Amino acid sequence: MKRIIDLDNQTSLPIDMDALENIAQSLTNREIELIITDNENIQELNREYRQKDKPTDVLSFPLETPFTEQSVFDVPLGSIVISAEYVREKARTFSHDEQDELKLLFIHGLLHLMGYDHETDEGEMRRKEKEIIERFGLPSSLIVRND
Repeated sequence: MKRIIDLDNQTSLPIDMDALENIAQSLTNREIELIITDNENIQELNREYRQKDKPTDVLSFPLETPFTEQSVFDVPLGSIVISAEYVREKARTFSHDEQDELKLLFIHGLLHLMGYDHETDEGEMRRKEKEIIERFGLPSSLIVRND
């Protein structure tokens, strides 16, 4: 299987790459950069790019490209940054394992890379998340969270 996720794990959080690859490849064939970092680094990114000076669970940075048919050119989709501290904290809060929490945040970030936006859409992103979460048998906690 050709890998499409380029992982940069800056933490000690173990990563089930096969599971993340299965999720990614069910939605796209384009390369994705996945960065697992700590709250300090993600807070810095959140402050710089969203003007929110606090840590967050996941950030997405779609690759801007002038091509309308991006996939024809094998242009990478973009980058997803996830806080390992949030993964651990939310896994405890919602009583599921860290790998499931990581998958939930990865799905959320990936949908943002694909152009979904729960802050402006009419529930399309939440419906797509629910569909993917059910397909992969993941806990439904992401669906019920308030942002």
